[in-house]
Amino acid sequence: MTEREMDRRLKIRTLGREEEPSVHYASYEPTPYPVLRRLADSGYVRRKDHLLDYGCGKGRVLFFMASAIGCRATGIDRSPKLIEKARENRRTSGLGDRVALECCPAEKYPISNENVFFFFNPFSETIFAAVLRRIADRSAESGRPLTVLCYYPSEEYIRCLDNTPEVRRIEEIDCSDLFRGHDPRERIVAYRSEKG
Repeated sequence: MTEREMDRRLKIRTLGREEEPSVHYASYEPTPYPVLRRLADSGYVRRKDHLLDYGCGKGRVLFFMASAIGCRATGIDRSPKLIEKARENRRTSGLGDRVALECCPAEKYPISNENVFFFFNPFSETIFAAVLRRIADRSAESGRPLTVLCYYPSEEYIRCLDNTPEVRRIEEIDCSDLFRGHDPRERIVAYRSEKG
């Protein structure tokens, strides 16, 4: 099934790249559906979980995971233009209150009930480190482990994760066979915070 066909099946529009003129924020690029299917099949996101997608853009991760697994999903993005497109997708998807959207900078988002965090290199290492610190602090406050999932992680993200003592790598989900060229960066790395 093509990306366009999958969008049509979910009743959303997430195709295309949107440039972000910023040093600290990356341009919008949707996570490929085959990667999301592999993530859904991995067991790292379950029906009872609340997924938070940092830099959600038009919301593809949210709508796919909420539809495929039935989890709750929240997306945040600092771009009002992208959040408006995600809100339109929410209206057409029929997923209603399973998907929430917020327009705010990632480092200021108040983590509450979310327990699984998804990243596709949405911003600089500096912002990622600040967000990761908030996740680790929330885990310590709540006393429950939280899961961090990074698709196509940059070397800076891996270094930041590996140098954060409150989280440890638990697995790597290989996605290199899904695309031509077998790029070793085509993977999802999974980290889990220690209980608080």
